[in-house]
Amino acid sequence: MAAGQILPGNLRRNPLIVFGFLLLFVVAAYKTAGFILAGNMTDLALVAIAVAMCALVVAILNDWRKGLYLFLAWLLFEDFARKYLGNNMAIYFAKDFLLLVIYISFIAAYRRKEVTGFRPPFLTPLLLFIWFGVIQIFNPSSTHIMFGLLGFKVYFYYVPLLFIGYALINSEAELRRFFFTNLALSAIISGLGIAQAILGHTFLNPTSLADEIRDLSTLYRSSPISGLTFYRPNSVFVSTGRFGNFMLVTWLIVFGFAGYLLLRHKRGRAFVFCVLALTAAALVLASSRGVVMWGGGSALVGALAFVWGAPWRQREVVRVLRTLQRAFAGVVLAMALLLFLFPEALLSRVAFYTETLSPTSSASELQHRTWDYPMANFLGAFGFERWPYGYGIGTSSLGVQYVAKFFHARQPVLGVESGFGTLVVEMGIMGLLLWLVMSFAVVLSAWRVVKNLRGSPWFPIAFMIFWYAGLLLLPMTYAGLSPYQDYVLNAYLWLLLGILFRLPTLAFSVQFAAVQPGFQFPQPLRRPLRQPIHQPFHPRMR
Repeated sequence: MAAGQILPGNLRRNPLIVFGFLLLFVVAAYKTAGFILAGNMTDLALVAIAVAMCALVVAILNDWRKGLYLFLAWLLFEDFARKYLGNNMAIYFAKDFLLLVIYISFIAAYRRKEVTGFRPPFLTPLLLFIWFGVIQIFNPSSTHIMFGLLGFKVYFYYVPLLFIGYALINSEAELRRFFFTNLALSAIISGLGIAQAILGHTFLNPTSLADEIRDLSTLYRSSPISGLTFYRPNSVFVSTGRFGNFMLVTWLIVFGFAGYLLLRHKRGRAFVFCVLALTAAALVLASSRGVVMWGGGSALVGALAFVWGAPWRQREVVRVLRTLQRAFAGVVLAMALLLFLFPEALLSRVAFYTETLSPTSSASELQHRTWDYPMANFLGAFGFERWPYGYGIGTSSLGVQYVAKFFHARQPVLGVESGFGTLVVEMGIMGLLLWLVMSFAVVLSAWRVVKNLRGSPWFPIAFMIFWYAGLLLLPMTYAGLSPYQDYVLNAYLWLLLGILFRLPTLAFSVQFAAVQPGFQFPQPLRRPLRQPIHQPFHPRMR
């Protein structure tokens, strides 16, 4: 019996299950009526979320593919519910429960041989780092085992999305569906972020915020010379940092997907370039110097890579240049509209960027923020007594304040802001070395796929995924571990890596189909790959 028929069949044949669901419905209706009569909207919202969770669980068990898209939507909008419901931790961990259900559904489908598995080229370094992380859960210097469990969760819980991303993309239609769905969600988030940057913190934030997230959601900054003040938006998230980092991920995705569409398909190009313009505006208004610098640098590197990886033999360089031209035009249009409609919102942030990043400015922090400060924090990790061994995984990670609060545990160390330094503080020098080995193995494996796809329409997507992985695992983590441990960025890292290693299989399938007698692609699909997809670069199939 198919997975989607199990629950309906049980409901029809088992009267006890029918009675149980009816009883649950009556209890829920009674509680809901009581909340409405008492005017308790918070508990009413929690009941509605619980009902939605039950529906999501059923949908995921029936079809893990559809469940993954539902999970991504929950992942991105979970914070919105959390900040309106008093930073409720049950909502915070709801995504982890949903992901566990996806894992169960996916494993069941794999055992039925309905999905394809693969062996990542970097599996050995990854497993070594995971093994060392398990050992560090029981580090004697950790004051509570929950710190270790928290650390293991933020480091490794989303790693299996690597296999789910690989199995998800079984056709080009599924590839386009994935990116279009994510860009639609991103367009909503970026649009709300732009509106909030203009209207201020009273928009999209409740009047009364929980103490733990109040400062994260009501942060204002001022340019040091001109004194212009502006709000740092958080959009649907609880923190402005998560919003800015997600806009960076969106910028990389839309940049690569736009290049793919221009070489491969006509449908959806207008929508993608609108999202690109929205994302560019949101990046600037996010008021994060790091995000702006990473976004601008990534656009420059991506433009050069697209020209290098263009299908020269098929004379498609003009299309690549047209992609870059349209991307540049979209950014210019977004800035022009902001300047015309909301000049104060744009100019205040431009003043902040120029006054703090320009080397000629008297208030420039470029040297301090890019080198002096991160290096000082990294070296500061070796000032801790246990730097050779660490204090245990999770003792300086995101969320330690909640463990200390709910389990009355003493946090052993305060740690440092440098991500590499945090690895030393938590897992000792060996933890940092294993992280570097794993990261370079991931990046080099991804680069082999990118090189193999050079000259094909899939190259822009492949390169931007490779660039995102290298960016997050190395320079961004060197500056701070928060980006990698942010569940949004972490989930997208492993999911996109799985998609990256699937792309050569798609390209090989298209190339094989193109030589079959009587088979014809539409005109944009008839161009062969620049070079054949060689087997050594394929993920090894199981």
